[in-house]
Amino acid sequence: MNTRVLLDRRPDGPVTADLFRLDQVPVPEPGPGDVVVRNVYLSCDPYLVGRIQSVFPVGEPVAVRVVGVVHRSANPAWPEGTIVWGFLAWEEYTLVPGGRGLTAVDPSLGPISHAISVLGMPGLTAYVGAIELGRPTPGETVYVSSAAGAVGSVAGQLARLAGARVVGSAGSAAKCAHVVDVLGFDACFDHRAVASIGAALDEHCPHGIDVYFDNVGGETLDAVLTRLRPGARIPVCGQIATYEEAGDGLRNIGAMLRQRATMTGFSIYDHTHKLPAFLPRMSRWLREGAVVYTEDIRHGIETVPDAFVGMLRGDNIGKRLVQVSDDPTAG
Repeated sequence: MNTRVLLDRRPDGPVTADLFRLDQVPVPEPGPGDVVVRNVYLSCDPYLVGRIQSVFPVGEPVAVRVVGVVHRSANPAWPEGTIVWGFLAWEEYTLVPGGRGLTAVDPSLGPISHAISVLGMPGLTAYVGAIELGRPTPGETVYVSSAAGAVGSVAGQLARLAGARVVGSAGSAAKCAHVVDVLGFDACFDHRAVASIGAALDEHCPHGIDVYFDNVGGETLDAVLTRLRPGARIPVCGQIATYEEAGDGLRNIGAMLRQRATMTGFSIYDHTHKLPAFLPRMSRWLREGAVVYTEDIRHGIETVPDAFVGMLRGDNIGKRLVQVSDDPTAG
């Protein structure tokens, strides 16, 4: 049987685990040209909130990035046993009509779970935002919010490789210790424990901020605006502070004009063509230890709702995944 996690109803307020339910259906059979993937790693991502609120159909499995193994194939392009990733679903087996949208995973580049984390969209997002849009240079100050998360953890390390001084913020003392001691940031503050975001930025970025990699928006972005240096760049990756409830709006946007700063929102879906060139570079950085990456992996399809909601509440360090079947490359 195929166990699935369905969206049972839309949220009326914050996303909670009881919005989802498990069900079981027979494992699908492929028709001509089709592929059935046995899913191994399922992704949990903050951006899913918006789609759960209005896009995903109620009563259907939630669509996410997945790494899996071709289980049954009626398509010669996808032999059984091939490791793939694609936008599949929170379920144990997914039928992929025509094999469309699947991408082969090269296990020589790293653990196959990396295909939906540091060697996938999260890693590429960090690279595009931090390096291509942030353009940090030696001696500049870069601030990264949600610095212990799937994207922020990489963005800060890439800015460090570019020679910048990097400050992060995260949601606990343990996360901040990880950001400094493991990831190599120059400093990190617990945004839940400080008197104010502004005061913490004044302490850790006393000369102002040249690049702000924005993962959260809201109060944090507003505090950054009044501390920008001339010509500052703000790549806007996410706005997690406003995904479930609207904030009060920005009061300090005028600082963008005074400091001749730029704020650039971006979607990684406009940059996916860069993935082939990105993969060997990031794989080399990982092998050399220049970039360190953490995956926070839960186990079992039944844990998906709690794992997802826990990630939204900040109980993860690094990329939150759920493993739902055996990894054929492990061990």
